[in-house]
Amino acid sequence: MQFKKIITLAAIAVSGMLIISSCSRQVTRVNTDETIDISGNWNNSDSRLVAQEMTQTILTGKWLPDHLERKQGKKPVVVVGVVNNKSHEHIDAETFVKDVEQSFIQSARVRLVQGGKKREELRAEKADQQDNASVSTMKKFGLENGADYILQGSINSIVDSHKRKKVVYYQVNLELTDIQTNEVVWIGDKKISKYVKN
Repeated sequence: MQFKKIITLAAIAVSGMLIISSCSRQVTRVNTDETIDISGNWNNSDSRLVAQEMTQTILTGKWLPDHLERKQGKKPVVVVGVVNNKSHEHIDAETFVKDVEQSFIQSARVRLVQGGKKREELRAEKADQQDNASVSTMKKFGLENGADYILQGSINSIVDSHKRKKVVYYQVNLELTDIQTNEVVWIGDKKISKYVKN
């Protein structure tokens, strides 16, 4: 009788370990270029693909040859401004901004300058150098490349849901503005639609 009890307890313990091990988390590394949609929310693939596509569209706009003609072939200087997240979910817009900036640099068709907090940090470093760096290595104020154009925009979304189904619609709007004249020289959008069934 005692032996049967021990066997039964051992069987329960093994079964418990099997259940626990079958519920354990498994992590697999994947290529960052691979598109994997788990939740249906905005993800790194959406950010990268939208940034690449919209940057290519910007660079094929009429504003660029117009600028090159007016400035005798001198590349335009662009700063990427604020891209507001107006969607229903938390989206780190900075990741999208970095993807756009990277696409601009890879194209080699425009020159990119820092904006926002990073520009402030650069200016603070220059200010510090005025007191603490040797005269021969100190960087001077007033020699920055002024941007010709600023890119700004927003990420928007609409959710249509019923019971266990939903369609999530994202729209990214971007505008390129001539800083000197405030003229909008390019405007565009990219739409993404996802059907999610639980």
